[in-house]
Amino acid sequence: MGQTLSEPVREKHSAVGHDERLLYASSAMQGWRISMEDAHTTLLQILDKKGFSFFGVYDGHGGQNVAKYSGDHLHGCIVEDSDFGKNLELAIKNGFLGIDKKLKQDPQFQNDPSGCTAVTAIITPKNEIYVGNAGDSRAVLSVDGTAFPMSNDHKPVNKEESSRITRAGGFVEFGRVNGNLALSRAIGDFEFKQNVNLKAEEQIVTAFPDVKKEEINERTEFLVLACDGIWDCLSSQQVISFIRKNISETLSIQRACEDLMERCLAKDSEVGGIGCDNMTVVIVAFLNGKTVEGWYSWMKSRYGNVGPEYPLDDIKPQKHDDDYLEMRDDLEDLGITADPSNDDYTDADLENQNSLTIDDLPRLHRENSVDSMDSMDSTDSTSSDLPTPAEIPTGYFGDSSIDSQNSSSITSDSIDNKKNGNTSTTSEGKSNAQTKKKC
Repeated sequence: MGQTLSEPVREKHSAVGHDERLLYASSAMQGWRISMEDAHTTLLQILDKKGFSFFGVYDGHGGQNVAKYSGDHLHGCIVEDSDFGKNLELAIKNGFLGIDKKLKQDPQFQNDPSGCTAVTAIITPKNEIYVGNAGDSRAVLSVDGTAFPMSNDHKPVNKEESSRITRAGGFVEFGRVNGNLALSRAIGDFEFKQNVNLKAEEQIVTAFPDVKKEEINERTEFLVLACDGIWDCLSSQQVISFIRKNISETLSIQRACEDLMERCLAKDSEVGGIGCDNMTVVIVAFLNGKTVEGWYSWMKSRYGNVGPEYPLDDIKPQKHDDDYLEMRDDLEDLGITADPSNDDYTDADLENQNSLTIDDLPRLHRENSVDSMDSMDSTDSTSSDLPTPAEIPTGYFGDSSIDSQNSSSITSDSIDNKKNGNTSTTSEGKSNAQTKKKC
């Protein structure tokens, strides 16, 4: 993990906006890290592409430069690709590789050691979601309260990732690429992209993204994009359930973003890094013909009636929880060493998580029963028995960067509530720290 402060920076940089289709909120917090290296982008309309919206989260490491550049320019690279109007999936892949190539050829970045993950979502005029992901940030869709993965975490320990790394001449040590980088796909990190005999997608670390598509329907509630500072602390389903409960109580997706970060913030910085990272959350709500007020009322009425819910007391203990620390102390007193993999990842099986796609989920038509709900894996979207969003029947369960034009940060006190407005924001860091290990 990176160096930490003596006290966390808890200031939230938040923004909200909406049009006739979407309501979004974003928030970023520096936390325990000595600088803010995340960036994010929120555009209700991508440049001149009417009906296309874009949202992205960029988790920087080794510095903030690549993340800021990506937040300002990746959406442009995708839109400007010749395949944008014909094959959006290909345009997203070309855009990710294209911005990486531009950075590598830019003299200002030739000696820059930084890199960033990128998870992006494009909503089309046809009510389709396309998510592109490179790295271990994550996108999760809430459909009737159930978490469905829209991205796969790219960790060096995953079979597909480790195979590419070794073929390209690298190695995985302590769960890291060459003992250094804790993720296996990223924009930037050019020290891992030096093999001139390999294609960009075959390098030790690649910016080549996975792309997933899903249709929005009347049961689609919202999409969450967040950096691994969130997912290291809570599973996908826990995040979805937390947001739904928070929205039902506060009627504010901005508040849901901010409270989620507070929930994941470590109580101190001496617990192995969990809860000590920068945090960024973007929530995109699908209005489906409702007004903003109507959507909030709809969500409030659904909580507790539709979808699996997890009381806060039942949330899996995290590394910064007192109960967890006491349990670890008891184990150490008995001479029992805890599983080191659990110190790095709260999701039990990264390999399954990486290989799971919505399209691959088994076609199960389970009855609405207590047993079926109890059997659902609450640790993450790695559950192998979940149906696809399109297959959830009605009543299945019963009856939430720096501006491309403006360089000023947007804070909670200066929220843009302007209807039909476009906002692209990132939270700036105050200083850089370079350590041996990135991320």
